[in-house]
Amino acid sequence: MSWQQRISHELAQRRRDDAYRTRQANDGGNGRWLTQGERRYLNFSSNDYLGLSRDAGVIAAWRQGARRYGAGSGGSGHVTGYSVAHAALEQALADWLGYPRALLFISGYAANQALVTALTRAGDRILADKLSHASLIEAATLSPAVLRRFVHNQPSALETLLAKPDDGGETLVVTEGVFSMDGDSAPLAELQRLSRAAGAWLMVDDAHGIGVCGEQGRGSCWRQGVRPDLLVVTFGKAFGVSGAAVLCEQPTAEYLLQFARHLIYSTAMPAAQACALSAALTRIRQGDDLRAALQRNIRQLRAGLRALPWRLTDSDSAIQPLIVGDNGRALELAQRLRAAGMWVSAMRPPTVPPGSARLRITLTAAHQPEDIDRLLEVLRHAD
Repeated sequence: MSWQQRISHELAQRRRDDAYRTRQANDGGNGRWLTQGERRYLNFSSNDYLGLSRDAGVIAAWRQGARRYGAGSGGSGHVTGYSVAHAALEQALADWLGYPRALLFISGYAANQALVTALTRAGDRILADKLSHASLIEAATLSPAVLRRFVHNQPSALETLLAKPDDGGETLVVTEGVFSMDGDSAPLAELQRLSRAAGAWLMVDDAHGIGVCGEQGRGSCWRQGVRPDLLVVTFGKAFGVSGAAVLCEQPTAEYLLQFARHLIYSTAMPAAQACALSAALTRIRQGDDLRAALQRNIRQLRAGLRALPWRLTDSDSAIQPLIVGDNGRALELAQRLRAAGMWVSAMRPPTVPPGSARLRITLTAAHQPEDIDRLLEVLRHAD
């Protein structure tokens, strides 16, 4: 089979499975409304949970940063790309989350890949929740360590894996704080207890919890009284921008600066972006009003969804999946909502497990009660 035959075969299979992905350009898809050409849709697919991507203070900080530092960083942080704006953001994040150090990365995907590949060696084990993000699973698969996956949110399953003999290496336990497709939360306190008892490190990716829950928006770990050995926070959700940071101890940070290739060989985020993120962090810390508005919206939506025939996950987060099951049916529902002026994404395998295609409804603090009523009304008549 030639390269072209292989590509054509795989694409055709995706279409037959109703799993084909497409991108659609829009004129702004990060706010309450998504605009595409002359049409405007209520947006229930954005991860901008607190609405900060359109916050005036965040935008002004980016503009001011661009005027001072220029549009780009000019290189890797190890060369010319590390500015006082980056250093100030790292220190603020470390102080906020109670760690000695924070290191900035260009994306959450890069941060997860960097941690797993830089830390693990042959003979090590990675024990990951079965529904961990693709960036974590891919990094673990490509690493020299042995990957084992435990049943989603089942500490007893992790305990069983921890009890099995290893090859004398180290063990890294990996989970998300809030899971991106189900919206449910990991039992972090129990996972940490088991990890510590076995001498393992716990790594938590809190992309969907940071900013949204916990005192001052400090996230899932803070809410559960947990301080993992490695904490990854990302800035493309509640922060309303993009990028990520790893929170860790001083020696670990120095090790990553020496061996994390994603830090050494990638151009750093623009300093102007770091300025915008610092402004977003200030707003998050003072954002009890935004978190309260988001929680009101979550309660309203869940109350309405319970009356519908599809399954809800156990989620108190901004991610509220409606499990449909069949790929084609999920696409049909998404198209019906689109025709009614609402943008809701259909998630299908391999992003989610086979047989669990869903509408991934996401809420933000910017949504109004009438927006949610409108969504529920269309869904009630879609069965």
